Amino acid sequence: MLDDVLIRPLGEAFGLLQQQLFEGMVQPLAFALGLGNVLEDAYDATGWMLVGVAQLLVMLLVLGPLQRWRPVERGPAGAQARVDVVYTLIHRLGLFRLALFFFVMPGLDGLFGFAAVHGLTGVQLDALMASWWPGVTDTAWAAFVAYLLVFDLLDYWIHRGQHRVERWWALHAVHHSQRRMTMWSDNRNHLLDDLLRDVLIALVARAVGVPPGQFVAVVACTQLIESLSHANVRLQFGWLGERLLVSPRFHRQHHAIGVGHEGEAGPGSLGGCNFAVLFPVWDIVFGTARFDGRFEATGIRDQLPEYGGRDYGKGFWSQQWLGLKRLLSRRSAQV
Repeated sequence: MLDDVLIRPLGEAFGLLQQQLFEGMVQPLAFALGLGNVLEDAYDATGWMLVGVAQLLVMLLVLGPLQRWRPVERGPAGAQARVDVVYTLIHRLGLFRLALFFFVMPGLDGLFGFAAVHGLTGVQLDALMASWWPGVTDTAWAAFVAYLLVFDLLDYWIHRGQHRVERWWALHAVHHSQRRMTMWSDNRNHLLDDLLRDVLIALVARAVGVPPGQFVAVVACTQLIESLSHANVRLQFGWLGERLLVSPRFHRQHHAIGVGHEGEAGPGSLGGCNFAVLFPVWDIVFGTARFDGRFEATGIRDQLPEYGGRDYGKGFWSQQWLGLKRLLSRRSAQV
């Protein structure tokens, strides 16, 4: 019923808009630039761009007023937020994903083609779920929730790796170096860090056979909740809600100086708490949850003058360059 009443009409409307935009703008531009051989990828990129525009509208119309209503930190964020806007536009408008289409996806296609030739195929999770309920045709929402859980569990362990592996933390530190978190801060990442994560996500997406439409919906939903969890808003979901969905308070503790990304050994050690992206259940199950946080200051300890005042870069390119330097340095993981 839900599939017929809501999901299918929305999908058809989105597909029509994507087709019109592609045929009216993207395809002529691709031919003009001599890129007619990548039209399929360009069509997919058009869809991601539309999803990104929708996300930006939700951020401006919903999350923006929330931040003004009950901010944790008052006053304009200024230059600290403007660089995060650049990161957000690069990711939400599909520019980063377009690069993946050109430089990464061909390799993944070859890898999975090689695996298929040798009889190695993934699990079609949606088909498997449909077999659990024979005669039930409306399993789209159940499959969507299942994919959310699968990719959120994967994100949890990726996030743990970003905080446990010194060289990986050297890149992920770009994200945590923001001292003034806002709804724009989610995409503030080193591009190499994003590349590593997205390749892992793409591998699992192929392995579980997630349909393209479901994958787009999962990514869009995840990103919007991440934008909320990073927002400069004094918001919590109550005792039960905090354990069902990551709130701004829960995630802010993950970003708190000396708390959210340090181990029990203190300054200079890796570890942390509250790694979940959507569902705190993973932190609860694996023993990394903390619900006692308030709304502490965010950043990395060694940014403070009394701990050396380390520079993580003010602008986009300086942040990317310094991230690479930390990656190659023998002392990459000072936190």
